[in-house]
Amino acid sequence: MEKMDQTAKLYSRMRLWELPDQYVVEPIDGSSGSCLAVNHDGSITLLDEVPHCTNVRVPKIQTIYGVIGMLKLVAGSYLIVITERECVGSFLGHPIYKVLSLKVFACDRSPKGSHDEKKMESEFYSLLKVAEKTPGLYFSYDVNITLSAQRLNDLGEESTRLPLWRQAEPRFLWNNYMLELLIDNKMLDAYILPVIQGTFQSFEVAIGKDIIDVTLIARRCTRRNGTRMWRRGADADGYVANFVESEQILQFKGYTASFVQVRGSIPFLWDQIVDLSYKPKFEILKPEIAPRVAESHFFDLRKKYGNVLAIDLVNTHGDEGRLTETFATSVQNILNDDLRYYHFDFHKICGHVHFEHLSILYDQIEDFLIKNRYYLLNDKGEKSDTQIGIVRTNCIDCLDRTNVTQSMIGRKMMEYQLQRLGIFDAEETINTYPSFDDCFKILWANHGDDISIQYSGTPALKGDFVRFGYRTIKGILIDGWNALMRYYLNNFVDGTKQDSVDLVQGNYIVSTSRDKASGLKKEGMEAIAPLFPLVLGVILMGIVFALLSLMQVGNDFWQLPLSIFWATMSIVIIKCVLANGRAFCNRPRLNKPTR
Repeated sequence: MEKMDQTAKLYSRMRLWELPDQYVVEPIDGSSGSCLAVNHDGSITLLDEVPHCTNVRVPKIQTIYGVIGMLKLVAGSYLIVITERECVGSFLGHPIYKVLSLKVFACDRSPKGSHDEKKMESEFYSLLKVAEKTPGLYFSYDVNITLSAQRLNDLGEESTRLPLWRQAEPRFLWNNYMLELLIDNKMLDAYILPVIQGTFQSFEVAIGKDIIDVTLIARRCTRRNGTRMWRRGADADGYVANFVESEQILQFKGYTASFVQVRGSIPFLWDQIVDLSYKPKFEILKPEIAPRVAESHFFDLRKKYGNVLAIDLVNTHGDEGRLTETFATSVQNILNDDLRYYHFDFHKICGHVHFEHLSILYDQIEDFLIKNRYYLLNDKGEKSDTQIGIVRTNCIDCLDRTNVTQSMIGRKMMEYQLQRLGIFDAEETINTYPSFDDCFKILWANHGDDISIQYSGTPALKGDFVRFGYRTIKGILIDGWNALMRYYLNNFVDGTKQDSVDLVQGNYIVSTSRDKASGLKKEGMEAIAPLFPLVLGVILMGIVFALLSLMQVGNDFWQLPLSIFWATMSIVIIKCVLANGRAFCNRPRLNKPTR
């Protein structure tokens, strides 16, 4: 792929000057471009050089590695920059960096306005501080990582000479909204850095004397982005929660093979209202429009990827069964040769340990995978094959069951590719080479963990099977801990994180009049979150005392009523908390999307 025009090349290293009335970003990577000045009123200008500071106080300076963008809130604007980065590998020969640290700078350090406006500004700023800790952000100064290798090749040479932000796929551009103020000001292409949220993993392995490079990259969609319990299902336009494009790339002696899969929530309107119960009930919203929403979703998928095979891993019984029944009914009238739907009850067939039974699923979908192929460039850079269809996998969260299934599909497709390139004999598999097998398992396990952390706050469950090929006692115990952590995060943390996501991605536009009316108070479970350890401690103490008293009943009969008292107290506390959970649940405060 041709590099973009040098005049549009991004600055890779800059110095940020904190002057009394402005921030100045100065390129220090050898480029001879103009400096970017962000004034205290949020306006942007280009300067030939850093202004001379007449203030007695020495200006603060620090090195930065990219400008994420700007946001305008109630009383001022904010500049978001990358302060630490790490090179994690290469994508089609170009370095890829992971964001290690973001920092938000207030352009007006003494904002004016009423007391209420300053208070709201402070609360919005606290959400920006949450956004500073956003995990899984990646970027490149040289190549467009928002597009798969196949789509990059299809762009053509002229498009690849454009600035990276002009090439970027808006669905996967994490800082799309934050770049708008920079894009509105012309001549800033060298500062406009596209960033994705997802994951990037790679390894090299030797098969004999042949060196194989394997890369796995995930791109999270921003159209219905958010946290696990706060973004479920689809919106009315068919955009689904936790939609992730995963691309597996194999490079060998000039050949490049790419295979893309996607995951995403069940595509109709449904929700789970956190109410302190371990597994809140699923609510199907507006079931009468479910077929239309599903049709919109799959129409968009077919337009972007070609043929679609939708694999539904949800249970057929219980509360999950209602979702899968509605899913199957919703797509019934649009199924054809271009769109197939296959239900596979993962838990019923594989249980919690027998994931090797996924071979049953593979036997059912093998014909689709072979027919729809993968993208392949030969050693002369010529396209030899094209992927013309996509596998779309979902479970409830599109995390744990989904990652196990996608790793199995990715393994099979890589074996096809290696056999076609003559690296593997017809009977050889990745399992034939233990070091290759171990690296491949770790690749997909890390991939699943990263996506899970971004959506649920914890690593993926069932990750030990992906990592080792079988379930372990340690893995089951870790899953139990992660499940407990998800429960805590769902109820006490993720509401604020959802607000932060909505703010930085433009799902909520700040409006002074509306925010004055609604306010941004900490309320519900978020307000009592600090008390959660205390309440849990009281409940556990009551249970322990009840058991201890019960053990002494044989020696002292009066220990029985004491045991009943402690047990009753624990039950009453649990019931009171659960009964009031829905009324006090930590729903996002920024709950009126305007984009």
